[in-house]
Amino acid sequence: MTPATAAVLPFAPSATPETARAKVKTIAELAILAEQARSRGQRVALAHGVFDLVHMGHVRHLEEAHRHGDLLFVTITPDRFVNKGPGRPVFTAELRAEMLAALETVDYVGVNEHPSAELLIATIKPDSYVKGPDYSNEGEDLTGKIAAEREAVEQGGGKLVITDDITFSSSALINRHLNVFEPEVAGYLKGIDRDAFLKQALGAIDSIKDKRVLLIGEAIIDEYQYVKPMGKAAKENIIASRYAGREVFAGGVIAAANHVADFVKSVEVITVLGERDSYADLIRDTIRPNVTVHSLSRPGVPTIRKTRFVDPGHMRKLFEVYHFEDAPLTGSLESQLCDLIARRAGEFDTVIVTDFGHGMMTWNAIDTVLQKAPFLAVNSQSNSANLGYNLVTRYPHADYICIDAPEAQLAMGDRFTDIGELVSKRMTRSIDCEKFIVTHGQHGCIAWAPDQGIRRVPAFTRQVADTMGAGDAFLSVTSPIVAAGASMEVAAFIGNAVGAIKVGIVGHRQSVEKIPVQKYITTLLK
Repeated sequence: MTPATAAVLPFAPSATPETARAKVKTIAELAILAEQARSRGQRVALAHGVFDLVHMGHVRHLEEAHRHGDLLFVTITPDRFVNKGPGRPVFTAELRAEMLAALETVDYVGVNEHPSAELLIATIKPDSYVKGPDYSNEGEDLTGKIAAEREAVEQGGGKLVITDDITFSSSALINRHLNVFEPEVAGYLKGIDRDAFLKQALGAIDSIKDKRVLLIGEAIIDEYQYVKPMGKAAKENIIASRYAGREVFAGGVIAAANHVADFVKSVEVITVLGERDSYADLIRDTIRPNVTVHSLSRPGVPTIRKTRFVDPGHMRKLFEVYHFEDAPLTGSLESQLCDLIARRAGEFDTVIVTDFGHGMMTWNAIDTVLQKAPFLAVNSQSNSANLGYNLVTRYPHADYICIDAPEAQLAMGDRFTDIGELVSKRMTRSIDCEKFIVTHGQHGCIAWAPDQGIRRVPAFTRQVADTMGAGDAFLSVTSPIVAAGASMEVAAFIGNAVGAIKVGIVGHRQSVEKIPVQKYITTLLK
C-alpha cells in the first residue's frame, strides 16, 4: 500500500502515544505517517542504525537529529543482518525498538526489512537522513553504504545530515561491560593489543583485493532432503519420516571459490563434472560474477552429489547418500586435467587445492600442481568415502596447509599428542611446509610457522546452524592472506571470523563476504 492510496491511519502522528510500544510501527505505516506529516507542512527526520546498547552518545545524536525535522523517525537493523560478532545483537529487534521508543525525543520507531537502508529511505522519503560523526568521511565507511544512502535520500528530495556531538562505541561498551564472550575468547582478547591487531587484520584483508586465485578440486552437489521423523514403522525395523522439502547447492570447490570471490579481484576454478546429471546449470547460476569455471566432463557418471537427510527442526543430519564414481581419473581425461593445470596455475598469485579425495587429484595431477603453482595452499579432506586414504601427506610439499584436527591426527597416525606439537614436531618432518593452520571446531584453531611458533586462537561463536563448508570457507579466505605475507596468528584470527559467519549459514545459501567479516573483526577488537 503506497502513501498516495493509503487511508489515514487511526492514530495522529502529533499525539503522544500512551506507551512506548505504541510508537513502534511497520515500515509501511511509517511511510504513511511521513506522507501525512508532509501534507501538513511538517518535516520528517530519519535516523537509522543498530542501537544495540543505547547510551549518551545516542541520546545526543537523536536530540540533534530531531532538530532537523518536526518529527523524528528511528529505524533499526533487524537481528539477522547485524554482523557484529559473537553475542550480537545483545538485545532483540523488539527490545531495541522499545528502548528507543521510550525516548521522548523519538516520535516513531520501525524495524527495517532489508540489510541496508536504501530501500527504507526510498519508502519513507525523509527530509533529513541523520547519521553520526563516524560517517563524516565516506572513504572510511567499511560498508561503503553511506554514499548509496546519501544518493537515495537526495533522490527523494531530502539531504544527508552528519551530527557532531559526543560519541561512544556501543561495541566497545558491550565488550567491556557485558559478558558477551565465552571465557576463552575474553581471555584471548585481553592478551593482545586490540588496536594493533585490528589494524593488521584489516590490512591483511585489504592486501588481497587485487589478487588472482585459482582453485582446483572436486565440484560437489550438496542436496538437503528435509524430512520430519514420525516414528518406527509398524512392520519394519526402520524409522519412517515425512518429506518436508529440498534444497540443492553447488558445493565443494564451487562453494570455496564463492567464499573468497568477494575478497579478491578474480577467481578461476578447475574441476571435473559428470557427463550425466552434471548440474552445470546450477553451477553456472551459483557462481559469483568474478568467478570463472573450467570444467572437464567425466563420461558415464554423475557429478558428485551428496544427499543429506535433515530434520529441519534443529538442522540435525540423520544420514547421507553419496552418488558418485570415486575411482581415480585415468587416460585422456587425466591428461587433459594435468595439461589444464600446467597451462593455468602459473598465472595466479595463489593456487588452492581442495582435495575431497574422490578421484580427481591423482598422483600425476598432484605432481603437476606442485611443479606449477607459485604459492600452493592445500586441504586434503578425510570423509566417510576415503577415511585413511586421502591423507595430506600425499602432498610432499606446499606453501600453506590448512586441515582439521582429525585429518592431522590421521596423517600422523596419532590421536593423543597435542595438536600444536603434532604439527610443529612431527608433521613438518613429513611435509616440506612452513605454514600450517589446524582447525579444531569449538576449540578454535592452531597456527604454526617456524619463525612465529604455535599460536592458538579460540572459536568466536558457539551458535551453530550448520557446520558444512566452514573449513572450506576458512581455507579459501586465509590462503591468499597467508600468501600475501600476513602473520599466521592474524590469518587464523580472520579464518575464525570467517568460520563463525559460515556456521550461521545453512548449506550454501549464502557465501561469506568481505564487509561482514571486516565488521565482525572490528566489533571483536573494539
